[in-house]
Parts: sequence; C-alpha cells; structure tokens
Amino acid sequence: MPGWIQSLRGKILVALAGDPTGMAPYVRAIADGDDTGYFVENGPAWTVHAGMGTLVAGIRALLLQALHPGALAGVHDWSRYREDPIGRLTGTVRWVITLTYGSKTQADAETARVGRFHRRVKGEYRAGDGSERAYTAEAADLVRWVHLAFTDAFLAGHEVSRLPIPGGPDAYVADWATAGRLMRVVDPPLTRAALRAEIDGFADRGELRGDERVADVVRFLRKPPFRGLMGLSYRVLFAAAVATIPRRYRKMLGVRRWPLPVLTLTRVILRVTERALGSGPRAQDMARQRLARLKREGREAA
Repeated sequence: MPGWIQSLRGKILVALAGDPTGMAPYVRAIADGDDTGYFVENGPAWTVHAGMGTLVAGIRALLLQALHPGALAGVHDWSRYREDPIGRLTGTVRWVITLTYGSKTQADAETARVGRFHRRVKGEYRAGDGSERAYTAEAADLVRWVHLAFTDAFLAGHEVSRLPIPGGPDAYVADWATAGRLMRVVDPPLTRAALRAEIDGFADRGELRGDERVADVVRFLRKPPFRGLMGLSYRVLFAAAVATIPRRYRKMLGVRRWPLPVLTLTRVILRVTERALGSGPRAQDMARQRLARLKREGREAA
C-alpha cells in the first residue's frame, strides 16, 4: 500500500474509531458476543453503515440536528465538541457500530451507556416560537428529532455513493427503526416518505430555527481542526453534505450549494477512502467471525 494511503487510513481510523488500526477494544469485542444481533448480515443497516457515504452522512446529521434548538442546546451546554471534536465523533461512531454489528447484549449495554449520559443532560433553551423551555436529552421530541435527522442523513449519504441498498431506501428506514426503539422513540417511521414527512412536520410547526448558535456550529463544522489531505477532503465532504440537504433547511442553516460538481468529487474521495479502509479488518469482519462461531455452535438463530 502506498505510504500516503497508509497515512490517510490511520488518520481516518483515529477520527472514526479512536484507534489508528480501526480495531479499538469495542470493535474487537464484537467478535465475542453470544447472539446474532439486532441487524441481519448484509441487510440494509449493515450495508449503509459499512459504506463510505457515512462520511457525508455524519456531517449532514450534525447540521440537520442543529436546527432543533433543544437538541442544539444539549450539544452546546454539555458536549466538548470544540475542545475534543474527535472524541465526540468516536463516541457516536461507537454507538452506531456496536448497535449495527454487535450482539443484542452488546447493543443493549451500549444503549444503556448512552442513556446514562443523557440522563444528566438537561437545561433550558429558546424554542422556535421564542419561548423559554426546559429540556432533557431523554425528552421524546428531542430523541425523535435526533433519530429522524440521523436516519435521513445516512440514507442521503449512502445515495451519494450510488450504491444499492438491499430492499431499497424504505428497507433501511424500517431496519434502523430498531435503533430508534432502543432509544425509546415511539413508533419511528418505517418508510422514506414517512421519515421526510415527520422532518417537515417539525419545520411546519415552527420547532426548527436558524440563529447565531446554529451559525456558530456551521462555522465549526465547515472548518474543523483537520490538516493536509484530510482537511481538503473534508471540505468536499462538507459541501456534499450541504448539497444533499433540501433548500428549505439550507436556508435555515445559512449555507449554499457549491457551483462545482461536488458530488462527483465526493465519489472520488469516497473511492480513495474505501481503498484505504479496505486494506484491514473492520467491524463487520468481527461480526462475521461471531456469526460463523455461532453457526458452528448451532446457535445461529439466537
């Protein structure tokens, strides 16, 4: 492998998994579980979350989530995203990876870990109508909004890569609804149309807003502390994330689409990234080891 690709691989894996090999302890532990997990091998969630479109999706999810002032207040008041953006990113990635590829026991434990942190997250925020409201990270509307923004972002990010999803977009929305239920989202949407309708419903009810706090997050996400090739690549990924956001929400965020063929450039970057990351073991490989062991032991239906 060329040295520059090896270097890029290490930097990406530190950002995503907190480990230059991509094999942080929680990733290795995926091979040790004793049940098949919540998501089937090579199903919609496995496919989307293994794709390089997740690099676009992560940025898009953070942008869209920021439009809900309650969700943004939780990040602003409790997250160290400025001081430790990599740490915040790896924490989110750990949750996604463990739920997608881990056993049910591991996924439940990871969900409980996130829940323990969420119980501490509370405060006040100015709502879309200008009123002052109390918030908690466990509030039904905030948990729902985060799930909607995440699901829509990862679906849009995967579509940038132009790769198929088993069963199509609706199958992914229905599959990842399981994660929503684990996070106590009541009756999460099961189709893309229902997902988009719920997102628009938040906007129609005036629950979303763009303000100086949103603008501050956008400025940070536009230029995070990445240098060199990774920094240049990130700028294109950010532009791709913006390009996938409907105009209504771009206006709230105060962002515009690049006039350049940014999605084409993004596909080139995603292919290079795939080449870099494809040179070593990944979470799905650990999951397949677990599934193969369970099959040998006659427990593949666990």
